[in-house]
Amino acid sequence: MDEHYEIKVDSPDAPGEGVLVAQSIWGILRGLETFTQLLYRSSAAFKINSTQIMDFPRFSFRGIMIDSARHFLPLPSILETLDVMAMNKFNVLHWHIVDDQSFPYVSSTFPNLSRMGAFSPLHTYSHDDIERVVEYARLRGIRVLPEFDTPGHTKSWGPGQPGLLTPCYRNDTPDGSFGPIDPTNEANYIFLKKFLTEITSRFPDKYLHLGGDEVSFSCWKSNPNITEYMEEHNITGDYSKLEQVYITRLLNIVSNLPTHNGYLVWQEVFDNGVQIAPETVVHVWKGEDQPLLYKAELKRVTAAGYKTVLSSCWYLNYISYGVDWHKYYDCDPQDFNGTDTQKSLVMGGEACMWGEYVDRTNLTPRLWPRASVVAERLWSNADDTNSVEEATPRLEEHRCRLLRRGYDVEPLWPSFCEGIL
Repeated sequence: MDEHYEIKVDSPDAPGEGVLVAQSIWGILRGLETFTQLLYRSSAAFKINSTQIMDFPRFSFRGIMIDSARHFLPLPSILETLDVMAMNKFNVLHWHIVDDQSFPYVSSTFPNLSRMGAFSPLHTYSHDDIERVVEYARLRGIRVLPEFDTPGHTKSWGPGQPGLLTPCYRNDTPDGSFGPIDPTNEANYIFLKKFLTEITSRFPDKYLHLGGDEVSFSCWKSNPNITEYMEEHNITGDYSKLEQVYITRLLNIVSNLPTHNGYLVWQEVFDNGVQIAPETVVHVWKGEDQPLLYKAELKRVTAAGYKTVLSSCWYLNYISYGVDWHKYYDCDPQDFNGTDTQKSLVMGGEACMWGEYVDRTNLTPRLWPRASVVAERLWSNADDTNSVEEATPRLEEHRCRLLRRGYDVEPLWPSFCEGIL
């Protein structure tokens, strides 16, 4: 996306005139948002100062992640999130749409997945819902990046697709519980190809997020059929080698879909030594309060030649009493010990809003204006050395702006907004 734009208002070469210039519709959208922020009320009129702006984002990937599996997010909540994202110049909605807890996505190819995996028939997203979100986002310069996390985080998939999940054993007997997707069942790869073919027809973005995080190996270890399969196929070592077999097959499926999609994976796939394709984007998320950990991870991932996206320092679902946004502002995705070539592989970052304790009632206030801090960090020039003290009045002004536009964004400290109760 070319998001460059230029604004001139009463400039020396065109006094008394205003112009917005961009090479793409995306640049026009970003410029229009800036123009609205330049306006101020004076008496009964809106005015704008003479100005010249040449602007473009530092990072091409500036995302917000929402989670509709732990708590269902109604369509109006998602559309409202897209509205506020556009006001903050975010350009990627990462939609973590399904997980262990529920499967709200209605598949036309495998309707039992949502029929048996959603919280209820009311808590689902139809084909029309998906289409509306994708188009609503597109008109605001936002890509919709869907995530269907496997082989773990898939308990809600099991009831609607028998044979997909691995039966867990205790004392050589099935105990009635299930673990990750069974990588030894050939039928599962046929299912995944058909399902992902449908997904890529519903979500037109070039990329899919394939997950791959937090895969527990205990169920695989307990299952004698898994052990036998590993022996027959000479898979030695720990069970991450079996995960490698699954991920390799999955990436091959995605690469050979009619749409030839690219993909993101969570960092565990890289950390476990899985042989991933060179074009894989590794999503770094661990070490929320330990910068040395995620900086070391960024160094390792980029040293291996992979592109990356950072989320570790921007888990906005965590809350605390008092001012907590300073650490978000101080986080820089390229602030690690690497070469310029390595740092060029950092595509950007993403603020995450996991849904264990978030639903439609608190999604907007918990996200905003804290996510606005992330937006500025991902857009602003690397040479911008503003401190949190300098950013504070801008953030307060922006919070008041969002309130005036009708969004219930939470307060940052004791304050008030002129003309707003």
